Amino acid sequence: MKQRSLQTRPMAETLAIQALAFMAEEPERFNGFLAATGLSIEHIRTAANEPGFLAGVLEHMLADEILLVAFADSVGIDPADIARAHNALANDDERDEP
Repeated sequence: MKQRSLQTRPMAETLAIQALAFMAEEPERFNGFLAATGLSIEHIRTAANEPGFLAGVLEHMLADEILLVAFADSVGIDPADIARAHNALANDDERDEP
């Protein structure tokens, strides 16, 4: 698998967007995400603008090993890179809070 650093916020955001798109490609995956988050399809765009949304996308991936490995394989990265990207986003979101 390719190695790349996902410790910068822009790279982590890109990965989270790719993860969301990956889930959206298959209704069963996307419905699982919606069910886990309590979001409806009508509100996903609004939610995507909220702080912490992208970290939440990666957190959802990290909670499902099959989904995690499938996504990591599809983009050619180590699953641990997804955890690093999540940490980069979660840590930045914590700093942004008042």
